[in-house]
Amino acid sequence: METIYDIEVTNSQGEPVSIADFQGQVLLIVNTASKCGFTPQFKELQSLYEKYKEQGFTILGFPSDEFMNQEFEEQEKIIEFCQVNYGVTFPMFQKTHVKGKNIHPLFRYLTAQQSGLLTGTIKWNFTKFLVSREGEVVQRYAPKTSPLKIEKDLQELL
Repeated sequence: METIYDIEVTNSQGEPVSIADFQGQVLLIVNTASKCGFTPQFKELQSLYEKYKEQGFTILGFPSDEFMNQEFEEQEKIIEFCQVNYGVTFPMFQKTHVKGKNIHPLFRYLTAQQSGLLTGTIKWNFTKFLVSREGEVVQRYAPKTSPLKIEKDLQELL
């Protein structure tokens, strides 16, 4: 694997999707959870998406259940929860391993490109990675970072 665009993921309907389908767009890739203290960030994420999607911005949400079982078991419940409670319309994907021996290649790539403080691994839900139109992982944000605080960095890439 040479670039982020060589990676394939699985959408919420269970179909394979290439990250290359999003080439040329600025991406914010987020590992999410429905029952986390940071879950209200979905509202700000959706707000950013609506504000900038016409300028070539997309958020890719990857539910994960690796931090204290804070995600629903069934994929349908995850998507319904996000849509009903936060009006999420940006692409959401299948539940994904974001750390450990079963880490998905996407999150292996992201964490190799932008290591976290003290450790390269994902430490909690709502870790965010900002990717340029050229596929460069330009920034990593901590789970506690409000999506609205990313807006300035996002505008510079758009």
